[in-house]
Amino acid sequence: MVLIPLLQRCVQLLALPVYLLAYLGLWEPFCKKVFPYAMARIANIYNLKMFEKKQELFSSLKEFSGSSGELDLLEIGTGSGANFQFFPPGCRVTCTDPNPNFKKFLLKSMAQNQHLRFEHFVVASGENLHSVADGSMDAVVCTLVLCSVSSIEKVLSEVLRVLRPGGAFYFLEHVADHPSSWGYFWQQICEPTWRYLGDGCCLTRETWKDLEKAKFSQLELCYINGPMKWSPVLPHIIGRAVK
Repeated sequence: MVLIPLLQRCVQLLALPVYLLAYLGLWEPFCKKVFPYAMARIANIYNLKMFEKKQELFSSLKEFSGSSGELDLLEIGTGSGANFQFFPPGCRVTCTDPNPNFKKFLLKSMAQNQHLRFEHFVVASGENLHSVADGSMDAVVCTLVLCSVSSIEKVLSEVLRVLRPGGAFYFLEHVADHPSSWGYFWQQICEPTWRYLGDGCCLTRETWKDLEKAKFSQLELCYINGPMKWSPVLPHIIGRAVK
């Protein structure tokens, strides 16, 4: 379809300063510093609108506690710590994020969530969690992260590696809309520029297919709409998968 590339160019023209900075090698370091500030604000709004959905999703976390009765949890792409309030008391949390500039916001969230025990903050991508031992986690959490990783397949492979047998992977992700929908049409138009503005965020990923292909013994997945109406990140998937 000729119309989609044409409209993509129109959007890119509107974002010309961003592309110029990227060409000069200035956009990525700027984005890495500014992105955490933007996401900390957005996360607060998102949590307010998705509170019930998140509360319901994470309500079963305690069921996956280990034989000692304690829950060891790894969060991939912790960001500003927006999920901490939903984790059960006494939970031992290991945080990972590839962007060290989130640490300021993360420390603030840690101080506000004294019901948790924080073990480590590891600067690492979800594709390479070598500092986390095999089978050491009862649960892994990942929300609004798989849209921007370089390989969903590698992330899920790492999730399966660090989970103990019977452990659970909890996810909440925005995904591609139905291919025949207007939503998908606009996602295709916005995606090239969105990836620059959103630190690598992709709008048209069919993440549910990767979850279905991964070697989980059980997958519970629902399709829902996110809180941001009239936006290209409206379609979401939510659920959990058991190793």
